[in-house]
Amino acid sequence: MKRSISKIIFWMPRVLAIFFIAFLSLFSLDIFDENRGFWMTILGLLMHNIPSLILIIVLIISWNYEIIGGVAFILAGLLYIVLIFMNPVFNWYMLFWSMIIAGPAFLIGILFLLNWSKRKITNGKI
Repeated sequence: MKRSISKIIFWMPRVLAIFFIAFLSLFSLDIFDENRGFWMTILGLLMHNIPSLILIIVLIISWNYEIIGGVAFILAGLLYIVLIFMNPVFNWYMLFWSMIIAGPAFLIGILFLLNWSKRKITNGKI
């Protein structure tokens, strides 16, 4: 039983991060609504997917170094909230909407940190 919980704690942030990155990538599909040429569409897809590409790199690094994933995903959520605050047409209800993006990022970061601390305690480094 204890081993299965350990596996769940190990895999949960990784699987959630993959789903979260796929969710963020869905927002780039709005580029196809505009009538642009082939190269402008490719450039638009690249520009829209920069956050997803950065998070993919973070996920690859954090696969073995959970502390990096924990800190990076929490910082990504905070960065998104700060960018919402800097919006010139900011309204307070937008803060609640931002939790759709920042909330899963915080959860993934916390799960990575939980896994890191569990691994650190298990290996006897504390």
